[in-house]
Amino acid sequence: MSRLYALVLNASLKGSPEPSHTEALSDEVLDILKSKGAETKTIRLADYYIPYGISGDMGNGDEWPKIFEEVQKANIVIIGTPLWLGEKSSLATLAIERLYGSSGETNASGQAVYYNKVGGVVVTGNEDGAKHASASILYGLSHIGFVIPPNVDAYWVGEAGPGPSYMDGHGKENAFTKKHVEMLAYNTWHLASFFQEHPIPPEGNTMNE
Repeated sequence: MSRLYALVLNASLKGSPEPSHTEALSDEVLDILKSKGAETKTIRLADYYIPYGISGDMGNGDEWPKIFEEVQKANIVIIGTPLWLGEKSSLATLAIERLYGSSGETNASGQAVYYNKVGGVVVTGNEDGAKHASASILYGLSHIGFVIPPNVDAYWVGEAGPGPSYMDGHGKENAFTKKHVEMLAYNTWHLASFFQEHPIPPEGNTMNE
């Protein structure tokens, strides 16, 4: 069994090197995956030129194809997003749209290119909306071919109403958040490991049927 590769697409609206609460929380997940022997990488989407569109390559300097290469190599793909007005960020929406734009591509078995990849989501903010954003992202990933294990939405939103963000308050010590970080990491790792040995059979799900 080859080494698993876990990729986080961080949809923070802040570019590097500005601190990202979303990245801080997703790093907690990656630390567990690293302890299990996985290779990990985080891509800050705000650092790249990614045009809007439903296509694998929009041309004119589009940098999404570089990101898509990493997605193709990954066994685990986690989308991290902040909350703004109770919604996932515009970059998270853009990532789902661009992933959708390549969903017609196939793997070696003729299935959608995202088959046998496992998805998850990390959400941070200081207001409501984590479950809504998680549901939207996880449905989008599932619809294009990713497999969604149980309990793969880890989030921190603090007290109701505006307040401290993940790194500003007690997010790192919050028992609920810590447990969901653990479930996200282990459940994605377990299922991705299973698919390495037992991929979904190409029966009734190939793109040319």
